[in-house]
Amino acid sequence: MAERQAPLQAQDKLAFLLSLVPFLMEHERISVQEAADHFDVKPQAVREAVELIAVSGIPGETGQYQHGDLFDLAWDDFEENDQIVLTNLVAIDDAPRFSGREAAALIAGLQYLSALPENADRTAIASLMTKLARGASALPSQLGVEGAESDSTLALIRQSVEAGLQLEFDYLNARGERERREVDPLRVESVDADWYLRGWDHLREALRTFRLDRIDNPTVTDKPISRRAADVRLPELLFEGSDTDLVVTIDVTPSAMPLIADYIPDGSTSTEVDGLIRTTVRVSHYHGLKRLVASLPGVVTVIAPDEARRVVAEWAAAGAARYRDDD
Repeated sequence: MAERQAPLQAQDKLAFLLSLVPFLMEHERISVQEAADHFDVKPQAVREAVELIAVSGIPGETGQYQHGDLFDLAWDDFEENDQIVLTNLVAIDDAPRFSGREAAALIAGLQYLSALPENADRTAIASLMTKLARGASALPSQLGVEGAESDSTLALIRQSVEAGLQLEFDYLNARGERERREVDPLRVESVDADWYLRGWDHLREALRTFRLDRIDNPTVTDKPISRRAADVRLPELLFEGSDTDLVVTIDVTPSAMPLIADYIPDGSTSTEVDGLIRTTVRVSHYHGLKRLVASLPGVVTVIAPDEARRVVAEWAAAGAARYRDDD
């Protein structure tokens, strides 16, 4: 005598029904036996659930059920061939869905994220891309993610993380000094158009941040990494101030204040001067100050100290001279 399956409890029946409807929508046509095998229930449980679904729906504006307010199925196919085909859907069809372009944009972003070293579970990302494509209201547009110069470096970082081996590379710091570094890669992050590697620097014996476009000749060594992301406290901010930072006073237009918020030290005061905001920023060196001013042309003026004004003025004059030389 075959073992009798225990009847489903009320909460199990509800979970079964909530899962069965999208399953049937996804497969369009499926046999009762195939559905029973998928949910590991008896075929009769599927038949009873389908019959219940067929008398379920949402009443119209009058509060009474009219034609089209209930689920419906191909009854002849169901009763004669044991096949389930939903012919009318309610409520679920009205749920917001991504457009084809929206889904394509999300899929393109996931394709790029799947290349980052910290996203080791690329199977889950692939599954999500498939669900986005299938759940969109229209076929997603075919997009290609253009490769960047840093992609080859990202590939080596990913290889280093997966193999658990140190990464070695030549690094040109902001002062123009080039050194060979051995690093345990921990995380890759982006700020605007720039990508950064955060890792444990064995030369400095400390956590350091490296811009990927300043990394040359990267190689994966045969030395096992000594620190992983779980072993090191990674600050929330990509850059943190230090006691050796330089404090510079600047005038900036009010609309640009959010763009320099990360450079303003805690506790600093800002005042309005002739329609501009006078505040202070912290930079590790004046080369970094030049990059900050260059990124905000016409909206930042260096006020003090005199050395900072001189460095920025000389840098601007040198740039202008190159244009005159070209002419």
